[in-house]
Amino acid sequence: MGEGTFGKGCHLHLIDGSAFIFRAYHALPPLTRKSDGLPIGAVSGFCNMLQRYVEDSNGSDAPTHVAVIFDKGSHTFRNDMYDQYKANREAMPEDLRPQIPLTREATIAFNIACEEMEGYEADDIIATLSCQAREAGGRVTIISSDKDLMQLVGDGVEMFDAMKNKRIDRDGVFEKFGVYPERVVDVQALAGDSVDNVPGAPGIGIKTAALLINEFGDLESLLERAGEIKQPKRRETLIEKRDQIELSKKLVQLDCETPLTFTLDDLEVKEPDPEKLLDFLTRMEFRTLTKRVSDKLGVEAPAIPEAPAASEADEAPADAPEMPPFDKAQYDRVSDIAALETWIAAIRERGWVAVDTETTGLNEMTADLVGISLCVEPGHACYIPLAHKDGSADDLFGSDTLLEGQIPMQQALDLLKPVLEDDSVLKIGQNMKYDAKIFSRYGIEVAPIDDTMLMSYAMHGGEHGHGMDTLSERYLGHTPIPIKPLLGSGKAAITFDRVPLEEAVNYAAEDADITLRLWKIFKPQLHRARVTTVYETLERPMVPVLAEMEMHGVKVDRDTLSRMSNAFSQKMAALEDEIHELAGEKFNVGSPKQLGEILFDKMSLEGGKRGKNGAYSTPADVLEDLATEHDLPARVLDWRQLSKLKSTYTDALQTHINPDTGRVHTSYSITGANTGRLASTDPNLQNIPVRTEEGRRIREAFVAEPGNVLLSLDYSQIELRILAHIADIPQLKQAFADGLDIHAMTASEMFDVPLDEMTPDIRRRAKAINFGVIYGISGFGLARNLRIPRAEAQGFIDRYFERFPGIRDYMDSTISFAKEHGYVQTLFGRRIHTPEINAKGPHAGFARRAAINAPIQGTAADVIRRAMIRMPKAIADLPARMLLQVHDELLFEVPEDSVDVTIDRAREVMEGAADPAVKLAVPLIVDAGKGANWAEAH
Repeated sequence: MGEGTFGKGCHLHLIDGSAFIFRAYHALPPLTRKSDGLPIGAVSGFCNMLQRYVEDSNGSDAPTHVAVIFDKGSHTFRNDMYDQYKANREAMPEDLRPQIPLTREATIAFNIACEEMEGYEADDIIATLSCQAREAGGRVTIISSDKDLMQLVGDGVEMFDAMKNKRIDRDGVFEKFGVYPERVVDVQALAGDSVDNVPGAPGIGIKTAALLINEFGDLESLLERAGEIKQPKRRETLIEKRDQIELSKKLVQLDCETPLTFTLDDLEVKEPDPEKLLDFLTRMEFRTLTKRVSDKLGVEAPAIPEAPAASEADEAPADAPEMPPFDKAQYDRVSDIAALETWIAAIRERGWVAVDTETTGLNEMTADLVGISLCVEPGHACYIPLAHKDGSADDLFGSDTLLEGQIPMQQALDLLKPVLEDDSVLKIGQNMKYDAKIFSRYGIEVAPIDDTMLMSYAMHGGEHGHGMDTLSERYLGHTPIPIKPLLGSGKAAITFDRVPLEEAVNYAAEDADITLRLWKIFKPQLHRARVTTVYETLERPMVPVLAEMEMHGVKVDRDTLSRMSNAFSQKMAALEDEIHELAGEKFNVGSPKQLGEILFDKMSLEGGKRGKNGAYSTPADVLEDLATEHDLPARVLDWRQLSKLKSTYTDALQTHINPDTGRVHTSYSITGANTGRLASTDPNLQNIPVRTEEGRRIREAFVAEPGNVLLSLDYSQIELRILAHIADIPQLKQAFADGLDIHAMTASEMFDVPLDEMTPDIRRRAKAINFGVIYGISGFGLARNLRIPRAEAQGFIDRYFERFPGIRDYMDSTISFAKEHGYVQTLFGRRIHTPEINAKGPHAGFARRAAINAPIQGTAADVIRRAMIRMPKAIADLPARMLLQVHDELLFEVPEDSVDVTIDRAREVMEGAADPAVKLAVPLIVDAGKGANWAEAH
């Protein structure tokens, strides 16, 4: 542009640097520079984003001025106003820290202005520059999706969401907040912000805040007239929390008077210096980007050392598939046979399809199919409505009459069945187990499959969640259409078959579109992350195995549960009488507040701590400590245990008995635990306590059908066996090889007690230490478990490490590995990421214990997964069914005359599950038991 003054006709682009960095960082597995191991994944992604920005900014609407704005430091003037501001923010990942200055260096290498200021947030700098540019008569485009910046939109200032390729104007702000930009801070002040720890008005969200502001005009008027509000709770909140709300407005209001040390003229667009830019890119060893930039600049690309192996390639962002922006107009509604046949032909031609089902609920055993969405290429998806009916939220019960413009369900399913079952067509889903079970109930066995949720889990277990909304926002920069506004909530909620067809098409087709986009990103990343084998052998094959188990379910006897509930009620009543007698007065045993007053005020027991609400805290660990001093807290613990057993199991399980099958159908989450362990939900059958007589009795309600028995096969001390192998502990390996009682052997080793003189108490202590050490138990924790002095417990642990030094070596090396790589690994290659391993303070100890335990528990989880995957083939010709998996145990239902052969085959599979991938130095042993119910079998 040449020398001049910023003014009319000028166009300023302001890039939110932090958004670029975090988008780049989370888009890929960790990447390092080949020459020295420096983390560079975020820098690589950042540079690719900058280059694409430069390439896309050369049209008629090109900027005349541009700057990338960064945050500098974490303390700003807002922290001086409110010391809890952003206090809940997670610590920056350790491998990102060294990359932050490199992103500044990259910006300068591209010859783009790079600005930041101590004590001010990037948003304040952007706000000040926007105001200055607007006053000077210029235009501003803020390249960010940050909602906090939306208060600036209007009068020549707009936002551009680069990830969604979407411009955000005043109407776009209204769509987000329900108010126009000038009132955004008022809404934010009321709604607060949990991410930034802005308190706001408790119980008031964005929608309510917008309604209030639109009714009263602005925040100040609302607060002055709060007494006019009819809803009592809302009125009281606004009156009582006025100071907090006014503080919140100051926190969210951007500062347009930031004392900048530069001017708009300093931000003039400049051509990059090829030598400087290419020097930076070659130092980073970005081969693909260096070649691309060299071609654009018309110069020869500098030489860079040989690229690393594909799994360590440095520029995956450049390899990421180019995908069109999300556009609802591209989604089709398939309403006739001809259109469906066209889609089926496209699927066969492509060889893959993303598929998703819409149903009337979340329970796969009871929900009805409403429609199916398909996608064969990003941006082009369809929805096939099959069972939408008249009625909406305004007509709650609606009509059972099907809406017109829908293919008859059976006709559509008959057409889709061949392609959904075709081995030559890959079916792609997000949480495919759900859809597979729905289709199975309608006579379609979907295969083969890929699952984006499981791909994410294989690559990023322990890093973040794996739900579709999380993955879409993280890897696509797109917020999916939420389901709640479509269905409503509370008594006015509707099911999906009552959603208007136009809205249903947009929602359902988008799900399939998102799934296919994620698949195209994740599929090649599996290899780069070195987890292809984990996904192919431990994650994906679990889907059909679990789907079959869940659909078969387990028989639960309602009468047995009812009798147990009554017995628990009587025991609880007796305990309440005893507790009241010990307290010297009656009180609500279930009230932590009243219990705290009895224990710490009336009885003056030590250890009482008040929470934020002023009441004493009485969690289980506090009561366990007090139980060594007084009988009352011990009896309260007994009462709480019975109360939980009654409410969680004997009462709740009755409601989970399927009226059609008479069985309970739990659902297993493959991604529910970081270590690979399965998580049982709706209902949770894995947490039924077995350490108490009452807990064990609940298993009596799980019964076999007449003529059958339940068969339990359980790995014996599998985690200790894996520890002996991983930590290479000769004494433990030999003991397992000899078939000794490992707990008695440990006690003998530690306490110098001959095996023939072993007492139950000594063995119990050794067992507590054996398992405690695996979980990184402290002296304090062991003292609580054994109810002994802390010094004595710590002495046991110290002696344990002296006798088995390999365990300490294993712990130290595992923590060291986790700190260096950001993850730990099972024997089968599963990576469990440890983002908190370098944390300080209270989280540090937990993170280290989790890292120590993860390879052991994760390997045990992988072993039983391998057994479960092999089991269907091993027992295919037997009248036996696998019903449940509970940690190290598999439960089967078997005719009485097939018990022995089933035990032989299942035991062979389970004991050989580690082979041939891992040759364990200790044998795996499986115990078997049978009975009319689960309690007898285990």
